[in-house]
Amino acid sequence: MTDKIKVLIVDDSAVVRQTLTGILSSDPEIEVLAAVGDPFAAAERLKNSIPDVITLDVEMPRMDGLTFLKKIMSQHPIPVVMCSSLAGGGSETAVKAMEYGAVEIITKPKVGTKQFLEESRIVICDAVKAAAQVRVRRRPPRTLVAAPKLTADAVLAKPSSKAMIQTTEKVVVVGASTGGTEALRDFLTALPADTPGIVIVQHMPENFTAAFSKRLDSLCRITVKEAEDGDTVVRGRALIGPGNRHVLLKRSGARYYVEVKDGPLVSRHRPSVDVLFRSAARYAGKNAVGVIMTGMGDDGAKGMLEMKEAGAFNFAQDEASCVVFGMPKEAIKLNAVDRVLPLEALAAAVLRESD
Repeated sequence: MTDKIKVLIVDDSAVVRQTLTGILSSDPEIEVLAAVGDPFAAAERLKNSIPDVITLDVEMPRMDGLTFLKKIMSQHPIPVVMCSSLAGGGSETAVKAMEYGAVEIITKPKVGTKQFLEESRIVICDAVKAAAQVRVRRRPPRTLVAAPKLTADAVLAKPSSKAMIQTTEKVVVVGASTGGTEALRDFLTALPADTPGIVIVQHMPENFTAAFSKRLDSLCRITVKEAEDGDTVVRGRALIGPGNRHVLLKRSGARYYVEVKDGPLVSRHRPSVDVLFRSAARYAGKNAVGVIMTGMGDDGAKGMLEMKEAGAFNFAQDEASCVVFGMPKEAIKLNAVDRVLPLEALAAAVLRESD
């Protein structure tokens, strides 16, 4: 029997500590070592035992989560999952936390329907499991088993085998999860202003993607924005699917656009890379270029295979440059990938394939 993943919960809310403890303890692969109210109490616990993962609130008394995160990453790196209620400007703060070394962001579960709480359990437990696989390294702060697993069938029917007629316009679709915030920043900042249109699914909670998109927009030569239903996919712009909504690539004549819609968790995620990639297979076919990046699990693998079968050319990030080599590995195993490249080589290769 493998050792359980040991978790330390740090949150000033007793209700949240109790809820998170219940959610994480319900998974047979996870053990909660302790749940404490602030970073000072966490530091005392760390003197006695080192957890595999820490879940950390963003805003707390005595010491905020960002300050504690900086200390952890510069002194004794441990995978950290930031936990936020998304209130006020919290999303901006949490995106900054990703730059400081947090490996995942999750939303605090709120009282609601059985479906909401069950989905929260899946997302939170998966985030902790993903974090436990991350190879964290010492770094100073930078300035810059479960419910049934649905497939993309739940949102979009499979594409027909009829081949798409190739046009002059290419479109790039990208999927990423754990480690993807930094990978996407490196990828997008390397692209020129006239890059073909891009649609991205990055596993992030609701509201975080807006702040994440604005941050990338300030760094990139291309325009980056959170996707809105009906947005046209045009050269020089990347659209990032909003958290908690699926995003699909659609086509009307020669115009590509996105559809943003609700739906169940697909491959345990919403948004799901499989949903985006399936829509690219159906509506772009040979005109599509796929990219699958760092992340835990297999979301995107089946969709990428459908893209390849429809004539698309697909890239995967290599293991050495991935924070977690899960999603690319699964796509490679399905023979859905045409080329495997390090992160720093992806932008130039995608541009060449898009010419």
